Amino acid sequence: MKVFQPCYDLAIRWSRHPHASRYLGGLSFAESMFFPIPPDVMLAPMSLSQPSRAWYFAMLTTLTSVIGGIAGYFLGYFAFEAWLQPVIESAGYQPKLDTAMQWFTDYGVWIVFLAGFSPIPYKVFTISAGFLHMAFLPFVMASVVGRGARFFLVAGLMRWGGAAMEAKLRQYVEILGWAVVALAVLAYLILR
Repeated sequence: MKVFQPCYDLAIRWSRHPHASRYLGGLSFAESMFFPIPPDVMLAPMSLSQPSRAWYFAMLTTLTSVIGGIAGYFLGYFAFEAWLQPVIESAGYQPKLDTAMQWFTDYGVWIVFLAGFSPIPYKVFTISAGFLHMAFLPFVMASVVGRGARFFLVAGLMRWGGAAMEAKLRQYVEILGWAVVALAVLAYLILR
């Protein structure tokens, strides 16, 4: 049963859409505040299908992500208790927020850099940074460096791989997709 190959083909088609850059920017902005899907899912196929524009896509993703992070910071700064805390509690994210706040206490601005670069949900840290009244300039600088490093790495790898990588990835996408599903189920069973 082929599930991942049609999804991969669809992502590649969407990445060539005339408005794909706008969608990438919007996704990147929204992901930094509330949206659960990381922009890498658009950045990678766009950089893969148009390697000559990979650096542009990485810059666009970085800038819109940092701007979204700044918006998340101000949401946390001005509207956390009134608007966000009830939503966080009802969605079951309070333990994640508590962990993020403890990490801020332990690691300071370095946690923003780490969240920006890693698959840790960046949005939790943008809102937490605002709520905890973290110094704004270090927050922005750590966001630019962390997000930029991540997105330029993704775009660079896709640009480097080019058409040959696209063909190889398409060939093995089913195996990779099912392996990720199996690992996710295994991680859930172990951590449960």
